[in-house]
Amino acid sequence: MRQYLVRHGQSVSNVEERVQGQEDVDLSQRGRAEALEVANWARQQNAEKPIDEIWSSPLKRARYTADAISAALGLPLLLDDGLRELHAGVFQGHLWADLDHRFPEAVASWRSGDVDYSIPGGESRAALAQRGSETLRRLAARDVAAMIVVAHGGVLTAALGELLGPRHPLLAAAALRPFTHLPALANASVTVLEWPGPELIAFNTTDHLSGG
Repeated sequence: MRQYLVRHGQSVSNVEERVQGQEDVDLSQRGRAEALEVANWARQQNAEKPIDEIWSSPLKRARYTADAISAALGLPLLLDDGLRELHAGVFQGHLWADLDHRFPEAVASWRSGDVDYSIPGGESRAALAQRGSETLRRLAARDVAAMIVVAHGGVLTAALGELLGPRHPLLAAAALRPFTHLPALANASVTVLEWPGPELIAFNTTDHLSGG
């Protein structure tokens, strides 16, 4: 089974350099254009190897991206709460640049590398990696040949690190640093897994984007 993992298009908070977490923010104008571009990629992909299902995080920035793909392929959109971004607790809604002076102790603990540290009111990296990897594994067990999964940079990076880390040093390191100011996955990028395994077929590709 082939899983195409898509990070949502650029959001308003991405532009503002603001922590999103599970805040429900809209796509930017550029992000809406990226959603259409990744939908066009999906249409071409579907012509080569039919896509059976489209799954998405219920958060608007992912759902809008997935809606564009759903419309392009004529397939219903399926939502899964397990694909939500890391809950960033007290960090959510604040500018990245303001975190150090607003929450110095929490930021220091987050940067310490302790994967079990939970942001106050939020999740830990370990919990995010477990949730994300279990969700991808559960979806991969469905009786379909191919699916598109639209989610977020933090949860996808953490899940990939958890699933592939032992064989992919880059992703093993990424598992310890999801949800940072510079995520490993670009907006509207595509990463491809082949199950069982999983085997990493492609990582963070952006050739389908006008800026890629």
